[in-house]
Amino acid sequence: MDKLFKCLLVSANVAGGYDAVVTTKRISDLPPGDVLIQVRYSSLNYKDALSASGNKAVTRSFPHTPGIDAAGVVERSASAGWKPGDEVIVTGFDLGMNTSGGFAEYIRVPAKWIVKRPDNLTLRESMIYGTAGFTAGLSIAALLKNGVMPNQGSVLVTGATGGVGSVAVGILHRLGYVVTALSGKPESHDLLLSFGATSVIPRAEMEDSSGKALLKPRFAGAVDTVGGSILATVVKSIQYGGTVTCCGMVNSGNLPLTVFPFILRGVQLAGIDSVEFPIEKRDAIWQQLANDWKPASLESLTHEIGLEDLPDAVQMILKGQMQGRTLVRID
Repeated sequence: MDKLFKCLLVSANVAGGYDAVVTTKRISDLPPGDVLIQVRYSSLNYKDALSASGNKAVTRSFPHTPGIDAAGVVERSASAGWKPGDEVIVTGFDLGMNTSGGFAEYIRVPAKWIVKRPDNLTLRESMIYGTAGFTAGLSIAALLKNGVMPNQGSVLVTGATGGVGSVAVGILHRLGYVVTALSGKPESHDLLLSFGATSVIPRAEMEDSSGKALLKPRFAGAVDTVGGSILATVVKSIQYGGTVTCCGMVNSGNLPLTVFPFILRGVQLAGIDSVEFPIEKRDAIWQQLANDWKPASLESLTHEIGLEDLPDAVQMILKGQMQGRTLVRID
């Protein structure tokens, strides 16, 4: 049956802008794919806000339904690997970018984009994580792989009130690290401490303009979500043999840095990509997020909205007014 379903649809308007409204589509409007999934939850990410505001670097053609995250139940499957009733997670790849995304009651996607919901994680919890939480998980995995241990000193998290940063703070705290949170929002001090940060420092403290190639080593490692001059300052402030992960560029895509931190202190800069990360490696990260890495603060990291609340929430995240994770309930 070619049923109707609700979705957020972004369309160009006559004034040259874009409108995002909750409307209906038919199943036949969805792109081809192996598996039809009834979506129960999604989450709001900065990339979703860019797509919802008509950013052509994220989404090439409109009308379009954003939502780079989705968790739900398989309704139909042409793949032997998935059957109706399976509870699944889809993040990354092209979902919500140029493929109709998770801000809808249904998605249809290739089987190779899908991960099974881990036993110790509900569909709701998987979308409290979403792409942001998965990215945080990849960052923690890189620190561990490179030998950054809790007894070596503090780990810095930049952009700590954001989606990736807030989850990273919670995971690091769960694993026994001393966590220093960097934030440009003084009013978020107590919130970050509740997430698991040991201390909070202002953004200005990590915006070095001295021109020095190296600074006093302060941190054993770092999870950077902002890029630019802040990332450069972080790299110059890492102890010998430490690692910095890099996954964002809201500060800047440029990196004003010399090679000295790398060749004199052995610092490693690990790039984190959650979009094309191989599907065969994703389950291991989700299993960790469901078990050993699951923060006690997971529920407090989020607030829940419905489809109808998305247009206002998009404006909030674009203005930098959002803290933690935004869970989207798909009724």
